[in-house]
Amino acid sequence: MHRGAAETFDESADLVTLVVTPLVVVSAGAKSHVDVGATLERLETLNIPVLGYRTRRFPGFYVADSGHAVEHCADSSAEVAAAVAARDALGLRAALLVANPVPVADHLDSQVHDRTLAEALEQVREQGIAGHDLTPFLLDRIRRATGGRSLAVNIAVYRNNNIAVATDIAHARRELSELSVALTAAVLFSRSRGE
Repeated sequence: MHRGAAETFDESADLVTLVVTPLVVVSAGAKSHVDVGATLERLETLNIPVLGYRTRRFPGFYVADSGHAVEHCADSSAEVAAAVAARDALGLRAALLVANPVPVADHLDSQVHDRTLAEALEQVREQGIAGHDLTPFLLDRIRRATGGRSLAVNIAVYRNNNIAVATDIAHARRELSELSVALTAAVLFSRSRGE
């Protein structure tokens, strides 16, 4: 949910897709120019579960903590896989959003981030920037103010979320599936033998 969405109804189409697509999305959180509180409320309204991965705080993409808590968390990829299995067993269709913060070593300094964002939002108000021009403007201001460091954070997020965490979750899901098949086979075999 973009800032001011209550007046503009500016909501990402991704939210609607997450409602009807039973996948796992590993995310470093909402970008800072998004209204994180409103986004979390909207996710809850749409019944899209949010699971903190080794964190009890919802990440802010460039920073590890957006200032908002997550209600549920998992401390391992096996716990995420179990949550996915439970969702699937219940026949639920929504995606599971796994909130995984950028590693602290890679995130932006929160004071620099907050100051830069406040200055950029003031420029937005002064210049009347809105709609599809808003996001590129804010991201460019953050990139410039951080000397390109925000781009390095994007790469760290990709490596950490897509390569490391998502892969671990996929492996855990496969292992859980194989275990489930083995247990089902053992039960069926014992029933066929009259045990």
